[in-house]
Amino acid sequence: MLELVITLIAVAGGIGLVLLASAMRVVKQYERGVLFRLGRITGEPREPGLTLIVPFLDRLHKVNMQIVTMPIPAQEGITRDNVTVRVDAVVYFRVVEPTSALVRVEDYKFAVSQMAQTSLRSIIGKSDLDDLLSNREKLNEGLELMIDSPAVGWGVQIDRVEIKDVSLPDTMKRSMARQAEADRERRARIINADAELQASKKLAEAAQQMSDTPTALQLRLLQTVMAVSAEKNSTLVLPIPVELLHFLERGARDPAPAEQPAKPEEPPAPVEPVPLSGTPDLDAVTKTPELGAILDQPSERLSTTDGPSGPR
Repeated sequence: MLELVITLIAVAGGIGLVLLASAMRVVKQYERGVLFRLGRITGEPREPGLTLIVPFLDRLHKVNMQIVTMPIPAQEGITRDNVTVRVDAVVYFRVVEPTSALVRVEDYKFAVSQMAQTSLRSIIGKSDLDDLLSNREKLNEGLELMIDSPAVGWGVQIDRVEIKDVSLPDTMKRSMARQAEADRERRARIINADAELQASKKLAEAAQQMSDTPTALQLRLLQTVMAVSAEKNSTLVLPIPVELLHFLERGARDPAPAEQPAKPEEPPAPVEPVPLSGTPDLDAVTKTPELGAILDQPSERLSTTDGPSGPR
């Protein structure tokens, strides 16, 4: 009889130990336990530590309260300025109400993932390409707000959303590279022009200073010659002062009339004496013609000699 009692006590103790072991649950520090008794939620979520449940009646579901890092698959869309891009992002969220996360949504992680993809496509369609590339903080805030609005009812809080990468077509990359190159060239030209302006002002001041002291120009010329001749060059370039060129230009434009020396008067040519005799013509004029010679001349010569008034 005593042996039977001991046996029953041992069996009861063993059953009790089994039941106690099956009723014990351990909730970790980053978890919360939601107790379902016969399918209904009972009490508040269990805190971390050792907790007991009723075997075969209660079910304890543990919910992770840590921040979950979920990558959003790359979404392809067309921006507001008609550029096709692929954008991927990452969302950080955590469960703040474990009861709502278990009861109100079947799988809160899958729900958050789908909502993030939809919101990302919507953000792509509402934004310009420049905003996606340079103004991501504003887009991250808008994307976080779009995901967080429905997630509040699921007992999930969105901590942060970040756009990771924006993939562009190759043609768009080349166009942007040309645009950036043109912009840098424009800035380089502006900088060079500004440098030329400052240099011209300094040169003008130097020219004004040299005009006050003309010897400074000669010293500068000698310094230039020394600098050129110091190197091993076979050709020496000698600069000509600008003042000399101006002087030559003024001389070529307004030549001064040169005074011509007076030519000495030439003495008059000597007049050769004409002989009174010995000249046929003079003899013909001065000599008295003979009567026979006059009669022998033709009639035409006589008429010409007589003149228009007839013979004298």
